[in-house]
Amino acid sequence: MQDYIRIHQNDTVAVALKPMQKGMICILEGAEVILNEDIMQGHKFALKDIEKGGQVIKYGCPIGVAKEEIKKGDWVHTHNIQTGLGDLLEYTYEKVTCTPGSDLSANLCQEAPDGEPAYFEGYKREDGKVGIRNEIWIIPTVGCVNNVAIAIERKAQKYVQGSIDAIAAFPHPYGCSQMGEDQENTRKILADLVNHPNAGGVLVLGLGCENSNIEELKKYIGCYNKERVRFLTAQDCEDEIEESLALIEELAEYAGRARREKTDARELVIGMKCGGSDGLSGITANPVVGAFSDMLIAKGGTTILTEVPEMFGAETLLMNRCRNRQLFDQTVDLINDFKNYFTSHNQTIYENPSPGNKKGGISTLEDKSLGCTQKSGKAEVTGVLAYGERVEEKGLNLLSAPGNDLVASTALAASGAHIVLFTTGRGTPFASPVPTVKISSNTDLSIRKDNWIDFNCGKLAEGKTLDEMVEALFGYVLDVASGKQVKAEKAGFHDMAIFKQGVTL
Repeated sequence: MQDYIRIHQNDTVAVALKPMQKGMICILEGAEVILNEDIMQGHKFALKDIEKGGQVIKYGCPIGVAKEEIKKGDWVHTHNIQTGLGDLLEYTYEKVTCTPGSDLSANLCQEAPDGEPAYFEGYKREDGKVGIRNEIWIIPTVGCVNNVAIAIERKAQKYVQGSIDAIAAFPHPYGCSQMGEDQENTRKILADLVNHPNAGGVLVLGLGCENSNIEELKKYIGCYNKERVRFLTAQDCEDEIEESLALIEELAEYAGRARREKTDARELVIGMKCGGSDGLSGITANPVVGAFSDMLIAKGGTTILTEVPEMFGAETLLMNRCRNRQLFDQTVDLINDFKNYFTSHNQTIYENPSPGNKKGGISTLEDKSLGCTQKSGKAEVTGVLAYGERVEEKGLNLLSAPGNDLVASTALAASGAHIVLFTTGRGTPFASPVPTVKISSNTDLSIRKDNWIDFNCGKLAEGKTLDEMVEALFGYVLDVASGKQVKAEKAGFHDMAIFKQGVTL
């Protein structure tokens, strides 16, 4: 195993791949660096003297400026580096075909990955979509009926048999006392979930007096199969639980007729998200997911990258990979709209990274964002999606959503993702409406939290090659798409969260 890595040839810092001791001698390209202090795993040390105000380079790009003079061999972190980002910026479209990369991850310009067909066992729906689960979802229109939905879920478990994979309720606190865009977001996300192909049957549970009542929500759902989607208004029932269970029984009978069939992987839509990142996330887990994205796209599939605030500082790398000027302009709006959202609430645009990120070795938002966007691979951007918009374009799509793990992962599912690949250096047990694969950036996390972590990318820093890791991850995703449960599913977890921005009445 390597002790340290210089990610890009132009970098002025290297990253410790394991804890390193003061006085250790590091040799990079024949030059000697002696550590002036202990360096924790995932943290950075200087490869040259950096003057106060000088740029600190990692991933081949600036990740901040020195707050004080930094000596060769010094620990480089929040005590001596700060963000160099400003507010709204002017962007110029300079289309490129590849991005800077890592010696360790081999994320360099190269031939497209194997485009040979791959297959999984999926559920082909009547509307032409494909699901990777055959679940029955209980979707409340308003938070007032959350406990009723949960009670129905508990009592309906007897119908989980045959080809029915699960019965799950998705409680949320919204659907009423909302105004403007918040109400619109709630209706869009709920309708997106109703139409999601992972749900073989859906019970929409309303109260009756809410703003987003069933009749209003139907306008967003559009055309639907009356055998697959059923509605119940609690205020119109003598016993809403018993009547709901009768509808669940009918939904189970309908959904239970579905069977898995051999399906081309080009039908897969995969969401990509990270959370609880550490200093290894941009070196191991995120580059592997990026190479996975390139591989799936080469086979005709679709990926979606989100968490816009964690693109700040790396956004030009995405903008210049846009297929055309229109997509570039949409990406500029994607970035600036989120910056305006922050400033409209009198918040600092660059209030990031989190305490956990910093503990893991991430020092500035640029540091975090350049690692985060490694998940996008090298493919060109073919689509830019508004929050709640469903994916239509094959290839790499960018989705407007915040960095919050539950909100962003729900947004990915609502846009059509069958699976979310969630990379992490710290670990988290949460789930989303679709199978959420937890991918660790380091082996220690995968061992300590085996009940959370599904796939370990820490092996990339221990001798495994990028090709080996991508092949393994691709195979694992096909297994999940064919019915293999991820850890959160085995625990019975199903979470969802909707983006709230404005006033509550």
